[in-house]
Amino acid sequence: MTTTITNAMYQLTQGDTILRTADNAFIPKYPDNRDYAAYLAWLEEGNTPEPAPELPTPSVLTTEDKLNAAGLTVAELKELFGLT
Repeated sequence: MTTTITNAMYQLTQGDTILRTADNAFIPKYPDNRDYAAYLAWLEEGNTPEPAPELPTPSVLTTEDKLNAAGLTVAELKELFGLT
């Protein structure tokens, strides 16, 4: 059984695929892929995909933040390395 998707909308991704928003399918950019061919035809009709979402900026952790995330204090770390 083949499902035909009409009025499909697409979104670019940060990777090597196109997102078809109608069913959240990721379409690889392979010339022999029928979904990719449908996407190219959709582009030729003058349509424009949604841009890729921006990736969040990773937070920069301080040394103390990293130690806290590991469940350590500076005193415990010094003790581990014999610096006390």
